Amino acid sequence: MNAVTPIPAPAPHTGSRIAVRSSNGLGWQGFGAELVNVSAGLHRLPALRHHRVGVHVGAPVSARCLCDARRLTRIQTHGDADLIPAGLEGQWTDEVACTIFSVWFADDFAQRTLEQLTSKPSDAQLRPRFQMRDARFQHLAWALRAELDANDASDPLYAESLGTAMLVRLIGGEPAEGKRRRTLAPRTAARVIEFIDANLDQRLTLESLAAHAQLSVPHFKALFRETLGVPVHQYVVQRRVERARALLLQGRLSASRIALDTGFAHQSHMAHWMGRLLGVTPRELRGSASDDAAA
Repeated sequence: MNAVTPIPAPAPHTGSRIAVRSSNGLGWQGFGAELVNVSAGLHRLPALRHHRVGVHVGAPVSARCLCDARRLTRIQTHGDADLIPAGLEGQWTDEVACTIFSVWFADDFAQRTLEQLTSKPSDAQLRPRFQMRDARFQHLAWALRAELDANDASDPLYAESLGTAMLVRLIGGEPAEGKRRRTLAPRTAARVIEFIDANLDQRLTLESLAAHAQLSVPHFKALFRETLGVPVHQYVVQRRVERARALLLQGRLSASRIALDTGFAHQSHMAHWMGRLLGVTPRELRGSASDDAAA
């Protein structure tokens, strides 16, 4: 009889991955992120239902990768990124311990963004990419990491704006200009602004705001910025701070109640943004109002 050559067993998983910070609990929907400490050794990552991007943080690391029938040996430097679409497994071997900023996108979140781009569906897809070096994508990734690090100061609408922009960059599509307007129509802008002001105490999303304008999310973001001069999330935060300031000066409600009524996660979240935009804390603002009344 002919001898049967046994199939070699796969190399054992020897590395560990420990998440030291996670977006769980920050109110992000359809996507998330975590900062992961990765030990030296072999790491097997199973196929998952969501898309993953791993961005290298810190000093260069020698690494090997086997994914999508491709073998790569490379030096991972700060900002290098690997994109692993849903349903794809792989393995990575790191020579020394390192840190990864890992971002995931739910498939339905990615599909909605893909469908709203004007590129042909066959062109606008998430494909495996390894050691991706893209300055604009890195800028978005580090901004999202700053939101993760900020923790209680994180704003879900801002994080959603960053996540959507990252996806658009990964897909390689941009809202087409063509014959479309470059600003929102005056009635559309007024309708969106009215909706924002009437719902500052609610969780506002890009999808709900874009639906009010009857536009795709990517196109709405671009037109809103051109019309109002600031990104959507920045405008919403400014309006929340303005509303909170007015209520604090009235002196009728507690600071914690005002924070909830103006859409902030809690009082310290409101204090963070008031300090950032107005340069004063809620207590200092109320103190100045009392001094003016006594004068």
